[in-house]
Formats: sequence, structure tokens, C-alpha cells
Amino acid sequence: MARVHNFAAGPAALPLGVLEEVAAELVEYGDTGMSVLEMSHRSANYQEIYDHAEQSLRELLDIPSDYRVMFLQGGATLQFAAIPLNLMRTGRADYLVTGSFAKKAWAEATKYGQARVAATSEDTAFDRICDSATYQVDKSADYLHICENNTIYGTMYHELPDTGDVPLVSDMSSCFLARPADVSRYGVIYAGAQKNAGPAGVTIVIAREDLIGDSPALDICPTYMSWATQAGAGSMYNTPNTFGIYLCGKVFDWVAAQGGVAAMEERNRAKSDMLYDIIDASDLYQGVAQPGSRSICNVTFRCPTPELDAQFVASASEHGLVGVKGHRAAGGIRASLYNAVEPASAEALASFMRDFESQMGGSSRS
Repeated sequence: MARVHNFAAGPAALPLGVLEEVAAELVEYGDTGMSVLEMSHRSANYQEIYDHAEQSLRELLDIPSDYRVMFLQGGATLQFAAIPLNLMRTGRADYLVTGSFAKKAWAEATKYGQARVAATSEDTAFDRICDSATYQVDKSADYLHICENNTIYGTMYHELPDTGDVPLVSDMSSCFLARPADVSRYGVIYAGAQKNAGPAGVTIVIAREDLIGDSPALDICPTYMSWATQAGAGSMYNTPNTFGIYLCGKVFDWVAAQGGVAAMEERNRAKSDMLYDIIDASDLYQGVAQPGSRSICNVTFRCPTPELDAQFVASASEHGLVGVKGHRAAGGIRASLYNAVEPASAEALASFMRDFESQMGGSSRS
């Protein structure tokens, strides 16, 4: 079996062992006589699968008991609207806009209340995380929203904003389970699963119970998007993505078997440092993100011309290194180094980067 080195930003690589385990169980799960794909979400067998996935996630992140976990649909994008619909009780919220998805979340929130851009890095093409010394959080805001890792631009928060009593809401889609998170510092965490946690089609929402309340903040909130409704129904107000949740549970077990989230962070930092060292020593490659804001999940860089970027991407593909083309909004080159991307894949990309630069007549300064 010839598998490529997959650096796609999402849907992304899944652990090979998980895929093999799922393949073995595809036709019949346990002794149920059916596939999980055929199983009723109301059955006792499926409830065991769901409960295991939730409990595994709670253990990985040490989620406090006063936080609810929901496995929803619609991607993180649907939560751009669900957040103000559920939380805007005074009609005011702050947003830190550090990338395209952070900006989309803010734009969606403006439809439901006063969404203030507290700070933005758009003036420098989203190449950094906003310095906390340059903005103040509105103490009367219902929440402060951040995108904790900006997939397109390769930036990441290395320190969380100090929000005081204002709940912190974080889109963790591309760094979820890639490093430890003190859940108690957040009001809400949400993440599309397709980067580090499972397949596309599952969105994980972790919300403090007092923020969920008995009903959404806004009467216009669709019933389906009400966290009170979804949490009260155990994520089964309607038929959930049953197979996706099952697969998430497998990924959670795999992360635990690797040593947990702390081990994932150590591994991810080693992979990203390997590539950043080449970029910093190179006469050909130029990093996109400012060094103090660099992501351990998405390494972004470019060559001197778009033509060389395209040549790099095409040649990488010929060498079994796929998914390195930069996002259409940013161009350049991007290597996503999520949990399931093995160190050997990062090493293969690093070797290719050196060879490509040598072929272009350049030389590293290392």
C-alpha cells in the first residue's frame, strides 16, 4: 500500500491505525450484526459509542464537570452564527480579527448585535497575532471571540488574552488536541473535527453550563442552533453524524495511546521547528507568519515568485508530498502538520525543501 505524505489543511490526515481499525469494523461493529453506518442513533449500542467518545474527550482535555460537550453538524462556520444567537444577551461582543475565519465570524455576528473589532492584524496581511498591549476588552461585552490558530496564514496564539470576567470564545478548529488547553479559562471552545479530531462533518462544542442557560440569548435563534436544546438532547435533537462521532472516538483513543495532548504538542513542535529551521536558514524560502506568532500546526512560506511556488507544489506532488499549495486567499505554500502527520512525513518534506532549493541554485545558511 502506497500512501502519500498528506499535508492538507482539512479534511486532513487521519491516523493509519485508526483507519485500519475502522475498516475492520465497517461491515459489523462488535457482535451487533450491523455496521455503525446502519445503527440507530437511539439504540443502546450507539449510545455506548457516543458516551465513550465524550468520556474520552473529557479525559484528554480534563474538561470540568460544569462544561457540556456537544457533537454537532454544520461545521465551525455554523457556529459563527450560533455564538451570538446563544450568547449576545446584552447585544455586545468583542472580536480579535487575525485571519479570514476570524473575520467571517465577526461579520456574521454583526447581523445579531454590536460586534466590535477590538483589534486586527489585517493591515499586515494577517501575518501576526494582535499584541494584547494594543487593545482593551470591553468589560461589558457578552464575550470575546478569537480564532486560536489561523490555518490560512499560519499564525497561532501562544498566550491567551486576559478577558477578566468576559467569557473567552475560541475557534480551535485547527489546533484542537494539538496542544493542551486549560478548558476552565474558556467560556466556549468549538472546533471542526476535520483537522485533528476526526472526519469532516462533526463540530465539537464545549460550553460552560451557565453560558448555555435554559434558552438562547436571542428569540430568533433556530431551535437546531440552540445549545440549550442540543445539550439537553445529548447532541441528538435530530440524527447526528453517527459515523463521524464514532470515528472521533477512535481518534481520541489514538491520541491517548500516543501519550495524550501534551505528547501531541511535543511532537507537533518538533515537526514544525524542523521546517522553520530550514526557512530561517534559506535564501529561497520566506516565512509568512511573524516568528512570534508562528503556528505549530500550519507552516506557511513562499518562494520569490508565484511561478516558483507553483513549481515547488508540482514537484512536491511528484515526490508523494501532497496538499502543500497555499490557500487561494494567501497563495504561497502551506504544510499542515496536524497530529496524524507522522514525523517521517515532516522529515520527507524537509529533505525535499533542501533538495528543491539546491536545484534552484540556492543554498541554506545553516
